[in-house]
Amino acid sequence: MVLAVPSCRTCYLARPPRLGFIIRPPHQLLSLLLGPRLRILRLSILCAQPRPRSMAISSSSWDLPLVAVCQVTSTPDKQQNFKTCAELVREAARLGACLAFLPEAFDFIGRDPEETLRLSEPLGGKLLGEYTQLARECGLWLSLGGFHERGQDWEQTQKIYNCHVILNNTGSVVATYRKTHLCDVEIPGQGPMCESNSTIPGPSLEPPVSTPAGKIGLAICYDMRFPELSLALVQAGAEILTYPSAFGSVTGPAHWEVRGHLFRTLRAASKAYGGSQARGLIRAVATSLHHSNSGSK
Repeated sequence: MVLAVPSCRTCYLARPPRLGFIIRPPHQLLSLLLGPRLRILRLSILCAQPRPRSMAISSSSWDLPLVAVCQVTSTPDKQQNFKTCAELVREAARLGACLAFLPEAFDFIGRDPEETLRLSEPLGGKLLGEYTQLARECGLWLSLGGFHERGQDWEQTQKIYNCHVILNNTGSVVATYRKTHLCDVEIPGQGPMCESNSTIPGPSLEPPVSTPAGKIGLAICYDMRFPELSLALVQAGAEILTYPSAFGSVTGPAHWEVRGHLFRTLRAASKAYGGSQARGLIRAVATSLHHSNSGSK
């Protein structure tokens, strides 16, 4: 059953079979994202096995937890981006979600590496503090899919980390994962796109995180190219794999089928080796239509 809720922002609620998933491929959603002004698509999906009702929002009559997947148009304006994300998170809370997923580069997308470094902040900075307060206000868990983090080695390296942050419903940071696989590619007709020019790869994986929606395995965007990472997360107990993304107009389509192939391969491999199987993939997407230099879509 799919319910369309009248709103200036498109909102879908889906109730799949008890062990099923409803996640629309991003290429089916681009017509809703592309336009002359900011447009945001948010999917609400059910993606975990039935859990005790105490684990779900008390106002919900469903046996499965409801989560929201938010898609936003990121710009260099951090406060405007926060305002947009906060509207979606508050709506997710109003609709009864227990967890909201925001994409890679939810905080901002810079016009060039220099601006990206200038706009970055530490995890203890003002911007993450606002998201901490938002999670506490809404009583909602947040998956912040790719925060431009100035780490403790900022003074020495002058580079940042691409950090996936999980906040619980009291606003506490319960997990951080720093992207281990950076996207350095040569795009035909456009030249190189080198994430490593401004970003340091993270040192390790993060164990799956227990949330009201299930155990979540943390990854980011280009990580999906490396199935060993996903398999390691599944074997560690992950029930949901997350790939918050800010792919470019060329690299995005090149990875949508990879995602489906990865999940099929992962399920087969984990079954063959006697491991558990992840029950779903979640990918929130950031788009960038306001400045062409970033090339993100």
